[in-house]
Amino acid sequence: MATLRIVTLNLWGTEPPLDRRLALATRQLAALAPDVVCIQEARPLDGTQGKTNAEVIAEGLGFAAHYATAVSWDDGVHGKLPAGQEGLAILAKSIAEVRVLPLPEARPAEARILLSAQIVTGAGPIWVHTTHLHYRLDDGVAREHQVLAIDDAIRQLRSDTSPPQILCGDMNATPDSDEMRFLRGLTTLAGRRTHFQDAWLRVHPHDEGITWSSENPQTRALRSLDIDRRIDYIYVTSRKKDGRGTVHDCRVVLTERDADGLCASDHYGLLADVQV
Repeated sequence: MATLRIVTLNLWGTEPPLDRRLALATRQLAALAPDVVCIQEARPLDGTQGKTNAEVIAEGLGFAAHYATAVSWDDGVHGKLPAGQEGLAILAKSIAEVRVLPLPEARPAEARILLSAQIVTGAGPIWVHTTHLHYRLDDGVAREHQVLAIDDAIRQLRSDTSPPQILCGDMNATPDSDEMRFLRGLTTLAGRRTHFQDAWLRVHPHDEGITWSSENPQTRALRSLDIDRRIDYIYVTSRKKDGRGTVHDCRVVLTERDADGLCASDHYGLLADVQV
């Protein structure tokens, strides 16, 4: 059976110095040799149209990219940012089909989506999903509504005989939160349960795996949100009897700094090797 290597990264929009950050991200990703890259905070380079930051990385890797807009805003709506848009992207050698699902709890400058892509692999087509949930520390109920919608969407694509599916993203919630425990099958939301494997916990059951880190200088602007947390995830649907869905490795990646101490993003990335 084949192994699929997935990397997820919140790319921090178009924050400067963008060219250096994209070059740093592309170089590290090329060294990791992923099959799929899921990007959150994908944005057009000029704010409203044209090539996105994710597509720049895709070109550097020789990948196809699909970008989907989650939210657009006018001047003054999104703090000090000029008019623009933000969304998600999935990068891979070959993408067969794409779906976009708007998620609950949309706000004027903070709407969320689930981006799903059927990736062409040597083991057949595999659905990979990415999302970016609401970020505030008191947004737990909103995130609960969002993970319920995500679970519904993924259930519609799977059966007892279908391949494993992979869900990646910046969930803005720690592993002990109700919304993340729901995904792992440990608590009930809206009268139901589900089950995904948390790839990090499969490999490192006793390690924190911090992706929003005080060691990353790019987090300084948002340290009011609590620092040193794992809020980026790769989830895999339940293992099959034949071994498909087994998580063979999971690592925090994209932690490298350049000569001036710059990281590629304010988040570290996460990598997982999954048997498909």
